[in-house]
Amino acid sequence: MNYFYEKVMGGKSGLTGFIILAVVILVAFPLFLDIFRLNLVGKYLTYAFPAVSLVLLWGYGGILSLGQGVFFGLGGYAMAMFLKLEASSPENTAIQSTPGIPDFMDWNQLTELPWFWVPFESFTFTLLAVIIVPAIFAYIIGAAMFKRRVGGVYFAIITQVIAVILTVLIVGQQGYIGGINGITDLRTLHGWDITTDNAKVIFYYICCLLLLSIVIVGRLILTSKFGSLLLAMRDKEDRVRFSGYDVSHFKIFIFCVASIFSAIGGALFTLQVGFMSPSFVGIVPSIEMVIFCAVGGRMSLIGAIYGALLINFGKTAFSETFPQLWLFLMGGLFIAVVMFFPNGLAGIWNTYGHYITDRLKQLKTVFVMKPSPQEAKQDLG
Repeated sequence: MNYFYEKVMGGKSGLTGFIILAVVILVAFPLFLDIFRLNLVGKYLTYAFPAVSLVLLWGYGGILSLGQGVFFGLGGYAMAMFLKLEASSPENTAIQSTPGIPDFMDWNQLTELPWFWVPFESFTFTLLAVIIVPAIFAYIIGAAMFKRRVGGVYFAIITQVIAVILTVLIVGQQGYIGGINGITDLRTLHGWDITTDNAKVIFYYICCLLLLSIVIVGRLILTSKFGSLLLAMRDKEDRVRFSGYDVSHFKIFIFCVASIFSAIGGALFTLQVGFMSPSFVGIVPSIEMVIFCAVGGRMSLIGAIYGALLINFGKTAFSETFPQLWLFLMGGLFIAVVMFFPNGLAGIWNTYGHYITDRLKQLKTVFVMKPSPQEAKQDLG
């Protein structure tokens, strides 16, 4: 228990930050936001999954990936395929020329379900695919790159190119994956209507609990011997290699873990929003995920979550108020954070948090220790 408190949660300050985050997303948001805004926040929190993954991969591992949208999309498409097959039952698609297949396949004159869609009729297989498929894809990329000691800016560019290639591939497969429109009109999960307000609230809480869980998993990784090696590889990779460690294995492992975290966020996004499209796979969403991490603090798991919330709240507010200028305002916000707070929101708290804490303690002492009027009269008597 003491190990969990001191190492995993980071002592009193770390546990306090975790509890504050839990209270904010599990209590404050549901209490003060209407169902539309709460569902919007749930969508923002799905973006926090790849942001947290980048803390492990980039912040501690020194591996900048500009393709986390790829894994976000793989998880989202896996879940969308299952939901689309349920929505494409023969009864629901009786008016099609070929009942029992998704509508976009029928529009493109396919007459049977493609072989790679068939396993997604199983929800168990789908859940496994959300984890295993991105991990396998990340392993292939990682083994190809890290075994050849490709890293730094070259790895970042390659992951960006992979995001472009996958986007083009999806767009070009209109009949098999939905093309530019993506997979849409997802309404039920085992016959349960996922578009109702009750379903949105349930999925919101599931998203929050899974997000808090991966923060704990991330802390377990970072406080282990492996976490120490990650930092050592980031700062002195050659020294770690000369010490007898195979650096490529560690890089591949953390890259696979980061891909799984991102994919879980993508699957939850599909459940909460009701569709998945290639617009969440390419360069722009991947770079935005890096921005979420940078603004929150690339060395803070919890900070990355606040970064995702802040940027997306800002994006929504600016786009609603200044529809013609919101991109410039968002760019200005990011530049300001990077220039004046290079360690992100977490860096602000680390720098000024103890002043706030000390002030609160002083106020508590004043109010608690100050004698009541009756006690003061007794003292004077």
